[in-house]
Amino acid sequence: MSHDINSAAAREGDFVIDMRQVVTRFGSHVVHQNLNLQVRRAEVFAIIGGSGSGKSTLLREMILLRRPDAGSIKVLGVDLQDLSREAALELRLRWGVMFQHGGLFGSLTVLENIGLPLREHTRLGDKLIDEIAAWKLDMTGLKPEVGAQYPAQLSGGMMKRASLARALALDPELLFLDEPTAGLDPESAGGVDELVLHLRDLFGLTIVMISHDLDLLWQVTDRVAVLGEGTVQGLGSMAELAQLDQPTVRPFFEGARGRAQTKESSSKPK
Repeated sequence: MSHDINSAAAREGDFVIDMRQVVTRFGSHVVHQNLNLQVRRAEVFAIIGGSGSGKSTLLREMILLRRPDAGSIKVLGVDLQDLSREAALELRLRWGVMFQHGGLFGSLTVLENIGLPLREHTRLGDKLIDEIAAWKLDMTGLKPEVGAQYPAQLSGGMMKRASLARALALDPELLFLDEPTAGLDPESAGGVDELVLHLRDLFGLTIVMISHDLDLLWQVTDRVAVLGEGTVQGLGSMAELAQLDQPTVRPFFEGARGRAQTKESSSKPK
């Protein structure tokens, strides 16, 4: 019996995110109904679902931008319920967020944007901050001269990478990516795919993303959760989900792109 209890505790301890019986409402509209979701350490985990399924709301709850109406959420072992401002700030410093549209400040250069979290939350000198920011810039595949540019001067792919560099500024344990390849051409999107895997392998990061990009989902994710009707309708690798016959899951594997990706992935050698 004690062995079972210890094993269960160990498994629970491996959860970087642990959501249990989460309920979210907007007035009379129920978005999440007793939703359960666990993300394991050092995995690339994606959340997908149709429009209105509550993907973005779930992400906002994970990063303390919204509280659910019921249920519990633990992130990095910390219960998000009733956190003090100081505890919430301390926890936020342990994760990074890449927002869908970049979220960079237009009045700051790229290098200044990347260094901003370091200036706000550390006592490092300006010279060292600029050196760290330049390193993060290089880590995401951007050339040094991009650091002197302003966000309005960047292409979509460059904006995504610059935003990712800022999300990495404080060396987070956990990285949230909101539609990391949305609006990108295939070549730029493919570069992001490679970068996500490189960062996970290099730093042992846990990466949670929202994405509709089938290429990204097939190529980089360990597990994917499909949201629908207020709960998780399917959970597993893309190959496992492709075998499910649920109405809320099938649309991601139907149509020309879905069938092509499924066929291509199933034909790859194991």
